[in-house]
Amino acid sequence: MIRKHITEQTAIFFSVTKWVFLSSLVGVIIGAIVTLFLKILQISEESRADLPFHYYYLLPIAIPLTVWVVKTFAPSAEGHGTEKVIEAVHKRYGKIDVKVIPVKLFATVMTIFAGGSVGKEGPGAQIGAGVASSLSDLLKFSPEDRKKLVICGISAGFAAVFGTPIAGAIFGVEVLIIGVILYDVLLPSFIAGFAAFTTAQFLGIEYTYFDIRFYQNVALDLPLILQVVAAGLFFGIVSDILVTTVSFTHRSIKKIPLNPYLVAFVAGLSLVILAWIFGDRYLGLGLETIKDTLNPDPYFSKELPWYAFLLKTLFTSLTLGAGGSGGIVTPIFYIGATSGHLFGQLIGGEHIALFAALGFVSVLAGATNAPIAATIMAVELFGLEIAHYAALSAVISFLITGHRSVFPSQILAMKKSEMLEVKVGEVIEKAEVDLEKNEIGRIRDIKERIRARREKLKEQKNRKSGTRKGS
Repeated sequence: MIRKHITEQTAIFFSVTKWVFLSSLVGVIIGAIVTLFLKILQISEESRADLPFHYYYLLPIAIPLTVWVVKTFAPSAEGHGTEKVIEAVHKRYGKIDVKVIPVKLFATVMTIFAGGSVGKEGPGAQIGAGVASSLSDLLKFSPEDRKKLVICGISAGFAAVFGTPIAGAIFGVEVLIIGVILYDVLLPSFIAGFAAFTTAQFLGIEYTYFDIRFYQNVALDLPLILQVVAAGLFFGIVSDILVTTVSFTHRSIKKIPLNPYLVAFVAGLSLVILAWIFGDRYLGLGLETIKDTLNPDPYFSKELPWYAFLLKTLFTSLTLGAGGSGGIVTPIFYIGATSGHLFGQLIGGEHIALFAALGFVSVLAGATNAPIAATIMAVELFGLEIAHYAALSAVISFLITGHRSVFPSQILAMKKSEMLEVKVGEVIEKAEVDLEKNEIGRIRDIKERIRARREKLKEQKNRKSGTRKGS
């Protein structure tokens, strides 16, 4: 008995030591490479001012060029990054072509420089996963260990981009399978996230946090709780609109029987025309608009139209659907914050900035099926006081969105309602959802009762009508 206990503890000790070392190493490397990516991105955005014309005029050229670069040098770098990593983890034990790293970096910088409505976290996650996969090949890891290290790469990339090491770690282990958290990867994901975040900070990356306790009271009270519940329902609908629009646009563009470079050119031209009509606030990362919605001073967001979240959804769907390179989480933040700002205005309360913050994380929870990571992110970005409201809103949004996701390669391991019959174990893109047989029977019974009731009322009415005529 003692021998078994010593054997168990020794094995666990060596396993923990191994993963502490490996995840620290991969976190530092990813933190350095993501820092390079973020610095290049920053320089490229600042250089827009040197152009003799509006920067977004480059979109009809940049998007076709992005499509060519990705198709020619690393086809697996296509799309918004995180989705391709999830697919690689489930289908190839995390095997990722090393060429993805430079190609994704270049293609994303080019797309965002020209004004493409994409984010920076997807490339961060894909770069991180690519580094982890390459290191695994170099050290000749087993497929299982490579898969584990690649998940750490997702967490590290996310943490380094947004400055949220805990949320980044949780996101990496929560986003792969809906309804299951991979506890065996939790420790290395935490360490990789912290290592990448610390490295990026050391190398000069500055992060923005919004501690809402300094400018509004978010004490726990019943009226506000009810408003947050309603907000969660609203954010779930917004998430559903986003997922549906992105998916529909992607499928529709892929079906166009034209040269993909011509399609990309037309999509870029369409974005330019949309920017002429509605302005350029829906292009690029949109971080200034997000900051404006989270500012308690209404002056900063007074010119923000109520439909801003719908336009951002359209701009993002067109950019990604046509082949632009970049992530989708930053646009999700924009859509969430602006829809939350709208909700706060509609209820006429004093907590507009609070609802913008709740939208920021709740639409993330709904669109990516990651409510726990979203809740922790709320605490890391906005302060501890928002935790209870963020948890409530994020989980409701997660449920209301249904069995859909911006990451169609997620595996479904749960159903979101006991009234539904859902085939679990499949990728969410192929999820078959229907009412349970018992529920179908109940609905039929209700319909039959309603029909019988109508017949009875009709018969009574006819009798009364006949009696009046007889008298």
